[in-house]
Amino acid sequence: MAERTTALLARPRRPDDPGPGPAGLPLGLLRTARPRQWVKNVLVVAAPAAAGELFSPGALRHLGLVFALFTAAAAAVYLINDARDADADRAHPTKCHRPVAAGVVPVPVAYATGALLAVAAPAAAALLCTPLTAGLLTAYVVMQLAYCVSLKHVLVVDLAVVTTGFLMRAMIGGVALGIPLSRWFLITTGFGALFMVSAKRYSEAVQMAGRAGETRALLTEYTTGYLRFVWQLAAGVAVLAYCLWALESGGTGLLPWRQLSMVAFILAVLRYAVFADRGTAGEPEDVVLRDRALALIGLGWLAMYGLAVADW
Repeated sequence: MAERTTALLARPRRPDDPGPGPAGLPLGLLRTARPRQWVKNVLVVAAPAAAGELFSPGALRHLGLVFALFTAAAAAVYLINDARDADADRAHPTKCHRPVAAGVVPVPVAYATGALLAVAAPAAAALLCTPLTAGLLTAYVVMQLAYCVSLKHVLVVDLAVVTTGFLMRAMIGGVALGIPLSRWFLITTGFGALFMVSAKRYSEAVQMAGRAGETRALLTEYTTGYLRFVWQLAAGVAVLAYCLWALESGGTGLLPWRQLSMVAFILAVLRYAVFADRGTAGEPEDVVLRDRALALIGLGWLAMYGLAVADW
């Protein structure tokens, strides 16, 4: 215990580290909830936007509620995951600064707060949303907690579970509004998520070469060649599915926006693959927000995709 305390005190503190003590606990809990990763939950608007129902009566109100509930559910998972992985995170060059690993948030507090949110989010969904929405959110929480406990140690299944978490985010907005989910939407979203997840795993394996087992035991069972194969395969399937959607039918507007959006989509995948190939594709939101070219490509794709949806 003394050695652990000495190590925590000796570790350089980041500027945004609130430090130990009662004053730092609320900020530590907030940081553990990963505010920067809340951008992932914007995926709840994907299905309604793709169907052209984003601005239908009551849609934004329902989607705002679903976003908040999914954020709470994801925060529960992050808290419990960090509590379980505190020892392993201390060996990681960046994860060692997480509040639980750094000792800012005590492990019991992280467990208790996570458990409270894990129960409260699905319960609120059952009261305020449709039964299918509550069921999907409950399934997300159960699956992600199972991942924290055991599935993260099962080869390939760990990739599938994280990918499914992204897919559930994209599905729940359509489920909440009763919008049928397109097969192309599900395929593109699913394999696009697998592309980013496996690219992140590949990058972690490259960066932690020789020390992968210290931070994520399963990384020692993957080879970089296999992870490279997975992200390349996933990128190919996502691009193919998107192109099949774009070529399925044409609009009636001045320009074929559906087909033109393929160019931006493919460029975005190719740009992201640069970071994957270098082994620097960490958190997807960090890659997108820090690379100006990728952000501009994304905005261009978003504009063309919106025009394509409006042209249906």
